[in-house]
Formats: sequence, C-alpha cells, structure tokens
Amino acid sequence: SGGLGTMGFGLPAAVGAAIAQKERPVILFTGDGGFQMNEQELGTIMQEQIPVKIVILNNNVLGMVRQWQTMLQNKRYSATDLVNPDFVKLAEAYSIKARHVESRADLEPAIDEMLTFDGPYLLTIDVDKDMKVMPFIKPGKAVDDIVLE
Repeated sequence: SGGLGTMGFGLPAAVGAAIAQKERPVILFTGDGGFQMNEQELGTIMQEQIPVKIVILNNNVLGMVRQWQTMLQNKRYSATDLVNPDFVKLAEAYSIKARHVESRADLEPAIDEMLTFDGPYLLTIDVDKDMKVMPFIKPGKAVDDIVLE
C-alpha cells in the first residue's frame, strides 16, 4: 500500500478476484497483521473451494506502523508487536493446505508446491521485523512526495 492504509483489504480482494477470474491464478501477498483482519474469510475459501494462494509475510509486527515509527518517530515503538496464531494450523482447521517456511533454502520448493497444488493454499514465510516496504508515502504527503529508499 506504500503506507496508504489498505491493511486487511488483500484477502477479501483476492477472494473476489479468484471468483471473477476462475481461469487465472490469484496469489495474495500479505502481512501477518493485515491477514488477521479478515482471516475469517478462510471459511469462505473452504466452503466455496476458491483456489486462492495466500502468502503471509510474517514479521510478528504491524510492519507499516513500525516502519512509520522507525522513520518518523525516532524508533519510539508503540503497539506494533503481534502475537500470532499458528497460521498453518489455522488453515488446516479450515481444510486448507498450508506450509511454513523458516529458511531461504526451503522457499523455492514451498513456492513450487503452492503453485502446483490444485486448490487453496496458505504459505507463511518468516521475515525480519525491520524489513522495509518501499515505496513509502509519509502521512499528509502526496504521491509526488514518495520515498523510494
């Protein structure tokens, strides 16, 4: 979103895209915080057997909020840490195939498995909590003021 506040929109948008474009694969890349805002849609995915592929970039923080606090508030962190559920077990509770990746060596085989699986799939990947998302738009600024690095 580049800091534009679209947190939570990804999963329902991916479900809609997969329903509208049945012949095309739909892959969602989302953060752990954004995913949790609408994780109940796993029920819809299961019930309707929507073949969406979900990739959760799990950093155990509200990443964009933390990034704002790093860049704009001198690293004064407040209310950004997350305690997440086991996303693999959550997906499996909905009969959705899932896998957790902890190392770079396991990433490519996991992506291959996800892409070739016929049906919904959730892949969760651990990432560093200080990884930056760019480009980035500061609060109150316009697209012309975008931060690229």
